[in-house]
Amino acid sequence: MQYKKIKPKKIYEEVAEAIHGMIRSRQLKPGDKLDSVQQLAENFQVGRSAIREALTALRAMGLIEIRQGEGTYVREFESEQISFPLSTAILMNAHDTAHLLEVRKILEAGTVFSAAKKRTEGQLQTMKEALEDMKHASGNKELGEKADLQFHMAIAESSHNPLLISLMNHVSGLMGETMKDTRRLWLYSKQTTTDRLHDEHYAIYEAIKEQKAEEARNMMLSHIENVENILHKYIDQAKI
Repeated sequence: MQYKKIKPKKIYEEVAEAIHGMIRSRQLKPGDKLDSVQQLAENFQVGRSAIREALTALRAMGLIEIRQGEGTYVREFESEQISFPLSTAILMNAHDTAHLLEVRKILEAGTVFSAAKKRTEGQLQTMKEALEDMKHASGNKELGEKADLQFHMAIAESSHNPLLISLMNHVSGLMGETMKDTRRLWLYSKQTTTDRLHDEHYAIYEAIKEQKAEEARNMMLSHIENVENILHKYIDQAKI
């Protein structure tokens, strides 16, 4: 008989589950403002880094929003909003990221195919600007991650399909969070560099520009599969 390995919870996971429980029990209602990071750290008697990780997890799941200069608020939920259930692992782990990458392959392969046929000059310019930001983001992780997501969202807009755009918008928050981890695994794996990462995106852009739909789709699949391969090696090494 095989038994599932029990993994101890990390501090931020316990904090995130506690806050999620308060939202679920309506102690915290949509629109309510959470205490400051410092106050939450004191209340939970944990470090501020654990609070920040917990808030990042809750934001990735769409439960809260962090307003610059204002604070953190419980989100209002709409019936059509895609929800991602929380269980013992509150933050998307490597297996969850693998599932999202599979969704991205299915979704973005079709999106880029459509974009190559329908893109406008203005949308090509938006993609190019994102690529420029990515190229010049050396040493600036936040700018690189932001430019990466902008590039993929610009492709979605170029499909001119409101349902595809809506689906991409629904998963964009999760994409943004997981891109941070996958980009770092990608770069720390020593199998590639920021230049190669940029070159893969630029090749996709060129295929879209030349309206080579099948080539654009194949390049997008290849790009995401490269990320998948590095992630799976990480899972194997970590024995997750």
